[in-house]
Amino acid sequence: MSVVPNASLTAIRGRAELGALRRGIEKESLRVTPAGLLARTRHPVELGSPLTHPHITMDFSEAQLELITGVHPSAEAALDELADVHRYVYANVGDELLWAASMPCMMGRDDNIPIARFGNSNAGKSKTVYRNGLSHRYGRLMQTISGIHYNFSLPQALWPAIAAGRGEAADRDFVTRAYFGLIRNFRRYSWLLVYLFGASPGLCKSFIRDAESGLEPFDEGTLFLPHATSLRMGRLGYQSDAQSSLHISYNTLAEYAHTMHDALTRPYPPYEAVGVKVGTHYRQLSNTLLQIENEFYGTIRPKRRTHSGERPLEALYGRGVEYVEVRCLDLNPFLSLGIDADVCRFLDVFLLVCLLSDSPPDSRTESERMVANQLRVVERGREPGLTLADGGSGVPMATWAGQLLTECARVASEIDAATGNAAHMDSVERQRAKIAEPDLTPSARVLNALRQQRVPFFRFAMNQSAAHRGYFEERPLRPERQKELTAMSEESLAAQARIENADRETFDQYLKRFLALDIPRTGRR
Repeated sequence: MSVVPNASLTAIRGRAELGALRRGIEKESLRVTPAGLLARTRHPVELGSPLTHPHITMDFSEAQLELITGVHPSAEAALDELADVHRYVYANVGDELLWAASMPCMMGRDDNIPIARFGNSNAGKSKTVYRNGLSHRYGRLMQTISGIHYNFSLPQALWPAIAAGRGEAADRDFVTRAYFGLIRNFRRYSWLLVYLFGASPGLCKSFIRDAESGLEPFDEGTLFLPHATSLRMGRLGYQSDAQSSLHISYNTLAEYAHTMHDALTRPYPPYEAVGVKVGTHYRQLSNTLLQIENEFYGTIRPKRRTHSGERPLEALYGRGVEYVEVRCLDLNPFLSLGIDADVCRFLDVFLLVCLLSDSPPDSRTESERMVANQLRVVERGREPGLTLADGGSGVPMATWAGQLLTECARVASEIDAATGNAAHMDSVERQRAKIAEPDLTPSARVLNALRQQRVPFFRFAMNQSAAHRGYFEERPLRPERQKELTAMSEESLAAQARIENADRETFDQYLKRFLALDIPRTGRR
């Protein structure tokens, strides 16, 4: 594995900006009834417009909330905002609960899962058509799996020091190259996050509609694998046969743009068979392998905020990487927010290690090896003596994890020196303990809770969901914060109305313009 060069540590040493790393959190949760069934109610109007609200939207389903924070210089600030948004949601969803686990339960037939609707504007319709496409391509059930996305970036003032340590100028191209180096290393080592934070070792029998799941019975209502960590990240989760042959290169922005452009513009025969517009009804946005960039199921994405009407790939190609989005985190059902400051601090350390370490080019062969490593950790992560592939040889997972955590400790000490506490080093040591004692991992704790409480997965998740709602109800919003969030919801509804009133083209015209990617097909700059 790569290690953080001493020159990179020297470059960041003593930099106060290490205490102001930037992060934001996006948390998906299903709304369920007090009986544990998927809510059939529309997105509550009190929560504002999911098209325009900055903090409350929907993912795939009308019943799948996505709660979003702004960008914050501390983990605590991001979590405080996420907690306030939860309080506001609970106050406006009647007696419904937010499902505490990543894997859903009691979903019924696919056509009982309502697809999210975003209003009558062309932009809103395109979001719903995209989700129609997902339902035709992968089925609705898979789309209801929920998780946490962690957005990470460095403060602008830290880049000159990092660039100087490499003998380069801190221009936009350097920042983009550094983020792509981070992404390549993240993909090599993200199996560690799956082990440390995976919290879906089992699931409700109702989720399985195929007898060939490969899972074992845990009790009358639960299926599992004895050493699994995150079934959400495995064969039953966000996996796609269509995408399995797709190699997206992260070596350079140009190569990334080229390989993504191909997937976004190349027709895929099974999706051609589905049809795009059948009669007056749109079944999907396009018949290409990917309808839009977000359909690619990566564990991490390079990101850039977009302008109105701009595609994500156009924004990246034109202005470079602004931040990365980590997508491999389960909801931790033991935590009221699904994530806590300790997890955030470790993610900050881990991502900084990935950025500072040497990062060789990727390849299709290595990508296949990384996918295989992830699947081994998903299904067998807590198995004693498990080995992973590192280059052409096998290495004990525990040994490799220890090496990575040693690098994390070196970076954590630099962050702690800047912040004047030991919080990041403490987080690294807590993760190290999970390597020595697998029973400390969230996945093991979930299975232990099922055994100790003698309940199936469904009842465990329901109990946790009710407990989380109770936690926030006992700690209601401050009146002034309630007023702010109410005003935000009202403004979002007004903003949606303005967008709908401003439309001057048909949806067919809008879609043709939206799908036209304005980058060279070769991806060369």
